[in-house]
Amino acid sequence: MLRASLLYLSEQKQVFTFVRRNPLAKKFASRFVAGETLDTAVAAVRELNAKQISASLDLLGESVSTKEEAQQAADIAIRMLERIAADKLDANISVKLTQFGLDLDAALCIANTTRMLERARALNIFVRIDMESSAYTERTLELVEQSLYPKFPQHVGVVVQSYLYRTRQDVPRLNDLGMRVRLCKGAYKEPPSVAYPAKADVDKAYADLMATLIEHGNYPGIATHDEALIAQARSFVQAKAIPLDRFEFQMLYGVRRDLQDMLVKAGYRMRVYVPYGTQWYPYLMRRLAERPANIAFILGNVVKEGLHG
Repeated sequence: MLRASLLYLSEQKQVFTFVRRNPLAKKFASRFVAGETLDTAVAAVRELNAKQISASLDLLGESVSTKEEAQQAADIAIRMLERIAADKLDANISVKLTQFGLDLDAALCIANTTRMLERARALNIFVRIDMESSAYTERTLELVEQSLYPKFPQHVGVVVQSYLYRTRQDVPRLNDLGMRVRLCKGAYKEPPSVAYPAKADVDKAYADLMATLIEHGNYPGIATHDEALIAQARSFVQAKAIPLDRFEFQMLYGVRRDLQDMLVKAGYRMRVYVPYGTQWYPYLMRRLAERPANIAFILGNVVKEGLHG
């Protein structure tokens, strides 16, 4: 019921209009979204960089409905890349293939993504292809592995989700290819036919995959706010004498900033995912709807950060 209500609200334009004008709502959103423009996002990245934290810029928005919108999404991604280079930011970008037309036509998506990656290569900036729901997992990995990675091996990588059963087979293959992988738990609501329904199993899979990526992967991104898993990663690295520049931790903008700072001070590399854009309201609502437990997670982490501050 809660999930359905959040999804319903995320699609109500009149509610979005009201919320965008509400100072309290905008203040809450600003905790987790770096404003509505590239300028505000760049300012957030500069603040992170000043604390020795890298960033990954992401313009909010998902599937497009026209060829023109897909081409515009690629144009915007190119402007993001050029702004990163011009401002000499320590940042890369994250994109979703549905933004570039994956739901419309695979050839269109490949053409838009290739055009963007050509600019990324020219500027020597890495691009992360985000993972969406399990309905897109095979299509995303196949497109990246067959069409994008062979042409741009140093400038494109993917995301895998530990709650999917298939990821235990995907990670060794991606490691063998030498592709950069970002590991997250996964936040979409998935059926038990494709994903572990129990949190303990998701965490166990994450820990196993994390160890495989750190030991055998190509500069993986360990994306989690889970202190227990972070502690496991640190213990594994110490036991295996793995250099700290072989991987990086990754977290979301506005979540556990105290933990981000602590890891940097301990010598670890940290990258923060920085979303921005006018679609911040649907982003927040959908993120909560993917797993309503995220409401308690976010509020709990705000409290934890306050206690550690």
